[in-house]
This record gives sequence, structure tokens and C-alpha cells, in this order.
Amino acid sequence: MNAIARPQLRWPAWLAYRPELSVEAIVLIASVFFAAFANNAFWRAASAAGAFANGGGAWVAACVFVAIVAITSLLLGVLLNRWTVKPLLTVLLLVTAGAAHFMSQYGVYLDTGMIRNVLQSDGKESAELFTGGLVLPLLLYGLLPALLLWRVRLKPRPLARAVLVRLGLLLASLALAGLALMGSFQDISALMRNHKEMRHLVTPANYLVSLTRVALDDSASRVRGRTPIGTDARVAAGRAAGAKPRLLVLVVGETVRAQNWGLNGYQRQTTPELARIGPINFPDTTACGSSTEVSVPCMFSPYGRANYDKDRIQGSESLLNVLEYAGIQTLWRDNQTGCKNVCKGLAFETFEHDTDPAYCDSERCFDEVMLRGLRERIGAKPGDAVVVLHQLGNHGPAYFRRYPDRLRRWTPTCDTNELGKCDRQQIVNAYDNAVLATDEFLARTIRYLAQDTSRDTAMIYLSDHGESLGENGLYLHGVPYAIAPKTQTKVPMTMWFSPGFAASRGLDLQCLRAESAKPASQDNLFHSVLGLMQVETSVYEKRMDLFAPCVRKAV
Repeated sequence: MNAIARPQLRWPAWLAYRPELSVEAIVLIASVFFAAFANNAFWRAASAAGAFANGGGAWVAACVFVAIVAITSLLLGVLLNRWTVKPLLTVLLLVTAGAAHFMSQYGVYLDTGMIRNVLQSDGKESAELFTGGLVLPLLLYGLLPALLLWRVRLKPRPLARAVLVRLGLLLASLALAGLALMGSFQDISALMRNHKEMRHLVTPANYLVSLTRVALDDSASRVRGRTPIGTDARVAAGRAAGAKPRLLVLVVGETVRAQNWGLNGYQRQTTPELARIGPINFPDTTACGSSTEVSVPCMFSPYGRANYDKDRIQGSESLLNVLEYAGIQTLWRDNQTGCKNVCKGLAFETFEHDTDPAYCDSERCFDEVMLRGLRERIGAKPGDAVVVLHQLGNHGPAYFRRYPDRLRRWTPTCDTNELGKCDRQQIVNAYDNAVLATDEFLARTIRYLAQDTSRDTAMIYLSDHGESLGENGLYLHGVPYAIAPKTQTKVPMTMWFSPGFAASRGLDLQCLRAESAKPASQDNLFHSVLGLMQVETSVYEKRMDLFAPCVRKAV
């Protein structure tokens, strides 16, 4: 008996189809795809700036679109070849899909500062950004195009012809970009001149160029090394015999903005513990940058925002080095992602992966963990000391994880990392509850210092930058400084001094309270700390010292 023939399954013809394309054709298709589907943030920003508002708006938009396609094809034409086109373009598709999502959702700009922040983020920070809302963009604009890419068969070419064709693509892309820009030169040049930051929204060129610059900067920094500063530093003579050593704790805050700081007159009392203590508060303080990567090195530098030079700041030693040259011991305790080279080569402790059940859960530790064992750590060496406590603070977008349940005072809160799923009031409620946690941490730090009878103690709190909570469609931080809103550049600064510290330094606290009403900035920190610790050095500038007008004769 003959076996019954089984029908063979056949895929539909369209599923079996595998087109044959050259690398150059793939480059052009990918460039058009990126320009059309990965640049929503750019198109919205350009439209909001009025670039397409007049009668010739459609023509301007067409010229810009062609220019973006040409510039992208120029970059891809340099990066991709027969052996790299599929794996590398797959990576670019996935990364670009993610970048476009974050730019659209949070209003971030992928300049060099933001790229540095991304590269220095740890796994926990990154995990907070990988939410359910990212899945669909990755599938539609990353994974699906990548799968289609791998179905393509690459058209073979002799080497000589392949080189000529590639040169032709690059030259044609360059020429097309020039023609497109010239086609509406007045409108496009005005847009780029008045809104230079928009170039950081053109994807994937923005992160590719920024990533290259970061790599070159880091390579140059390794070759140059760090320039010593303040090597002539010494502590001024004249301290009374038997005077207690001084301990200054610098708390570097994270993402607390001035307008939500209770001591600044915010409608909500987000600093009730500090209000009871009555520290000296500086309500008009400006940050050096809108991101940790910029602000932290800047505030510990003598150069600051007034004479901002990124290479000079990052290529020089910091305030902590000057203190060490003067014989003052320093210690950086970190509950974040490091000191951004401020403490390079100096004493450093991290609590990022601590497991103390009193302060930590499986994901993060509350900032109080940094006070554990501090007295013993400092007491191991005699003399004056400066300790930096780098907070996790209000690090977003998971504000709801930055405070214990007992501080969930304002409700309802945004209890998700996807801020777009919450209304603005829910976001603000969660953020303000997190400010309560910083208030409690600072109050606890002050009480901790007040109990130290072996030293004269003081604390300075200064947040690194502020935060956008949905105003004008912006979230988080890191907007280029030139256009950053005050929500990202105005920060709280608060100080406390023990009676012994104020007396031994001759500090008139009433005078300082009056001075605190004047504008201040992170530029003041470097010189103010040196003045407060009585460090004499050529890099100290008295005019930048917030304490100088209020120092009387010490006792």
C-alpha cells in the first residue's frame, strides 16, 4: 500500500522574498527612515520656533528634511561597509529608537554632557529608564527594521568599483546637503543661529557626533593628565593653642531645585526639619550646569561658570586636592555614580551597592547610610577635615523611590518611572516628598555633627542642578545651559555652623544671614571653602568668598 503523500507547507511568496541591495542603497534607505521616524523631537522644536510658520514653510521643511537625509547618509557612508552594515546598523536602529523615545518623552538633548551622563550611569539608573513605554518604539523603529535588514542580500561588487561608488555616495551626500541648505539658507541659518541647541536633536547624528567628541576628549585627557593647582596651599597660622580641629561636611545634593525648597518660601513646607533648626539659607543660588557631569566638576573648580572652560575644569585638580596640599584630610562618600574625577586619587568610599538593611533595599540605599561610621573614619587621622557626602537625593525619574512611606505626605503620587503616564501634580507630589527626605537627611547630619564634642563642625548643602517636572513639556534635566530653564539652573544652598566653629573662625552669623539674601552661585564654593578653612593659596580669590565680609577676629 502506497504511503499517503503529506502536503508540504509553503511560505507565502512575499515572506520568502529576499531583495538584493547594495550597501549604498541600504544607507540611503536608512537615512530616509531615520529622518522620517526618529526626529520627532527636532520637528516639534523647529515648528515651535516658527521655522515653518510663514508661507514658504513647506519648502523650508522639505529642505531641512533633505539636509538631514544627506547628513545622515554621509555619516552612515563613513561608518558602514559590506562587513559592518548589518550588525552595526542593527545597533544604530535600536539605539536611535531608544534615543528618539527619550528625547520625545523627556525633552532631553543628546549633547556631549548628556552622553557623558549616559555612559557613566550604572545599571540601577539605566534600569529605571527602561520602562514599558520603551517597548513599542524599540519594536516598531528598532527591532522590526533590523529584522527586515537581515533579510536583505548584499549585492557584490569588485573592490575598485565599490570604492568608487562609496566615494560617489559621500560626495553626492555632501553636495545634496549643501544644496538643501542653500535652498532655504536664510530661514535655516536663522533657525540654527538662534537655536543652536537644535543640532542636538537631529538623530542619529547627535549622539554619534557627541560620542565621538567624548571619546576624543577622554583620550586627550588621559594623555595630558590633570594640571596641579594650589600646590602652595597652607593653613594660616594663628589658631589658638589647644583649638579643636575643624570638620566641614559638604553635602552635594542631587536634582533639588530652588523653587521647591521650603526654606526659599515654597508654598509647601518641604524643609520642616531644617526650618526648626534655623540654618543660614541662600535663596538665590545658580548652578554651573544643568547636569551632574557639568556641575560637580565645575563647583569644585576655581574657574566656574563665569569663565567656563570644560577642558580646563576637567583637566585640572579640584578643591579637594588644594585642601590636601594644605594638610587638610578629605574624604568623598558617595551614594551616586562617583565623584566625576573631583576626588581622583583621593580617599573615596561608595555606598551605591551597600546592603545594610537599616538603610537599603534591593535597589538603592537612602542617603543616611553615608553617616554610618563617619566619626570613626575621620577620627582615624588628626587635624582638620573636609568630607563630601554625594547624595542620591531626588534622582529621577523614579522620585517615588527616593523616600520612605512615612514621608509620603502629598498624594496622589506618580508611582512609576514613566512620567508620561502621570499628570503633572502627581509628579510634583512625588518630587516634593523626595525633598522631604533630603530635609530629613540634612537635619540628621546636623544633629550628628552637633553631637561631636571632639571637633568644631559645620555643614554646607548645595544641590548640583535642578529639575524640570513637565513645565513646557520638559522633564528631568540636562538641557543645554544656554537655554536651560531656571527650574534646572536654580538650586538650594543651606549652611549650618556649630557655635564652636563660628567662634574659632570669627564668623559673624548675623552678618552672614544678611549676606545670604544676595545672589550666589556654585562658583563661590571653591573660594568660600578655602576661606572658611583658612587656607592660604594663590588660587584663592577673596571677592568670591561668601564668608569674607563676615569674618571677624577669631577667639
